[in-house]
Parts: sequence; C-alpha cells; structure tokens
Amino acid sequence: MPDERYEHYRGLLIDPNPTARWKGAEALGRLGDPRAVDDLIGALQDEDRFVRKKAVWALGRLGDPRAIPPLRGLYRTEDPDIQNLIREVQQIILHTVSSRR
Repeated sequence: MPDERYEHYRGLLIDPNPTARWKGAEALGRLGDPRAVDDLIGALQDEDRFVRKKAVWALGRLGDPRAIPPLRGLYRTEDPDIQNLIREVQQIILHTVSSRR
C-alpha cells in the first residue's frame, strides 16, 4: 500500500490542475518517503507559485540536503513570502543533517 500511495501522489505532481499538483507535493512531504526528493525538486520549477511553495515545505519535511542548492536557486526569483519559507526550510534541513551525525 505505501508504494501505491507514493506513486499516486507522485503522479499528481504532473497533473494539469495546479490544485492537484500542490496537493501531491504536500502529500509527498507528509508521507516522508525520501524517493520524493527529486520529484519535489522538480516541482520547484512549477509555473504555479502555490505548487512551488508546497514543494519547498515538503522538502523541509524530508530534510534531504540535496534540496539546498535548488532552494538557493529558487530564492533569487521568488517573492518574500516564499523566500521566508525557503530560509526556514534550509535551517530545518541543515539542523536535520547535523543531528544525524
């Protein structure tokens, strides 16, 4: 069952409806499956700002350091609301990485 949910949520990231895409990003973050990191990094380029925002949030939940460079790249082009979230998520990821050591 977990693989079915993962694949379902992952599929939502490419749905034509932006509401489905942000729900997919949020669900992947809540699921906590590290396989979702690359797909969520891809969602940082979504045309819809709310999808991008949910992808940032979800990457924070996963805490994978591979997200740091794409988050830094996104920071330069986003509005202050998403920039604030990116700063918070980067701190969460860095804390998660340091606590694993």
